[in-house]
Amino acid sequence: MHRRQFLRCLGLAAALPGMGRATLAAAESTPAAESAPAPAAAAPGGTHKILSCNVRGDLAGDARTGDSWAERREFCADVIRAQRPDLICLQECQQNNWKYLKLRLPEFDSFGLFDPGPVPHPMNTLFFTRARYELLSAGGFWLSEQPHVAGSKSWDTAYSRLVNWVHLRERATDRELRVWNTHLDHLGAVAREKQAELIVQAAAVFPAALPQLLTGDFNCPTGSPPAERIRAAGWTDTYAAVHGPKDPGFTFHGFQGPGFATHKLARKLSGKIDFIWCRGPVKTLAAEIIRDGRNGHYPSDHYFISAVVAM
Repeated sequence: MHRRQFLRCLGLAAALPGMGRATLAAAESTPAAESAPAPAAAAPGGTHKILSCNVRGDLAGDARTGDSWAERREFCADVIRAQRPDLICLQECQQNNWKYLKLRLPEFDSFGLFDPGPVPHPMNTLFFTRARYELLSAGGFWLSEQPHVAGSKSWDTAYSRLVNWVHLRERATDRELRVWNTHLDHLGAVAREKQAELIVQAAAVFPAALPQLLTGDFNCPTGSPPAERIRAAGWTDTYAAVHGPKDPGFTFHGFQGPGFATHKLARKLSGKIDFIWCRGPVKTLAAEIIRDGRNGHYPSDHYFISAVVAM
């Protein structure tokens, strides 16, 4: 098989047995927490609002600082719901994160390949509003030299990494769009470049007229080689499209919010590492970093980000 055909298969292959499964059934709603964030203004008609949220998995060590998932999950869901999104792209989504957010987002369907392991996790799950979008197909692949091998790793990556995608049809207009969601490695610089390359090559085989979005935690700032490779492939950073090319500062904050600026890690993680990119006939109308906190605590160790686009 020629390389271009192989790359097209990467972007077209749906979830297969043994690789993962679609997660399309919504659960019942639960009551919203008290003192929820003030709702954001609804996006203008005909536009789409996207969130990218590294929600931080359910890790026992976070309880030492009062930041366990059980302690912050209501606030996390409150922050997401207050944004009134159409599309929500999660990173570090473990089983407990996913199950709770499904309860709090009953009007959304979701898809995510499950990362293999003793407890499989739908790490890069995508949520989309059921009333607005029809799911035409969905799938994903691992960011390695063996992309169809679940859990595979290559180069200097510390962990196996994957990208999920959904191909949606907007019910009201019959317009189609494709959304990719990923999380590049946090340690391997070579791996991040190679992982970004796999994604942009898989996306490049689709028609230029197809609107595409690429979201995620890229673990590198806007001027890094992976970001430059994505930009060179015709993708636009939605935040930069609105606010200009200057880096707005950290989106990872280690549960410290603004106080992270004085932390020793801030020197290494001083830039925005979470992105919503767009490609094709997509116009960015708004983009924000969501810095909501409550009583000195935050919904995650990353700030969430948003974009409003027209297609």
